Amino acid sequence: MATPRNNANRKGLMAPILLGLAVSLFFTGVFFPFFHVSKFWVFSESVSVVGGIITLLQEGEYFLFAVLTLFTLVFPCVKLGLLGIIWLEHDKDLARVRRLHQRVSSLGKWSMLDVFVVAILIVTIKAAGLARIQIGLGLYFFTFSVIVTQLASSRLSQHLGPAPAAPLPDRAA
Repeated sequence: MATPRNNANRKGLMAPILLGLAVSLFFTGVFFPFFHVSKFWVFSESVSVVGGIITLLQEGEYFLFAVLTLFTLVFPCVKLGLLGIIWLEHDKDLARVRRLHQRVSSLGKWSMLDVFVVAILIVTIKAAGLARIQIGLGLYFFTFSVIVTQLASSRLSQHLGPAPAAPLPDRAA
């Protein structure tokens, strides 16, 4: 029979489990092919996030390299790392951890930008009729990592509890 203490322990473990899953999905997603491109029914190539970013750097596309590196690799890694720190520090300085979690939550608004960029790229290539594109597992893993990261962040928010209300200023003066 489940006791309230056992339920609390299980709920407390959900955030690190989700974080571990998100990290696994993220790294799998960036190294697995995002899509497979077939040109003229003869040439075929698989493109992963990391491979595509390296190609942009080699081709001298520094702006695209910087933007995609920032939004596809740096932001998610920073967010996952900070969520891990929040989990590890959640019982120490709760006010500081809540502030940090609030900042991390604001990063969530940028989480799907990279998937949006890839979608635009796919639509552009398909519209030009230059190639046939099949979605690869990497895109699914990466997208699921973004979703699981958001779930982990939400679970951490629940675990941290609501922030105490700020005291109202005294108007008697």
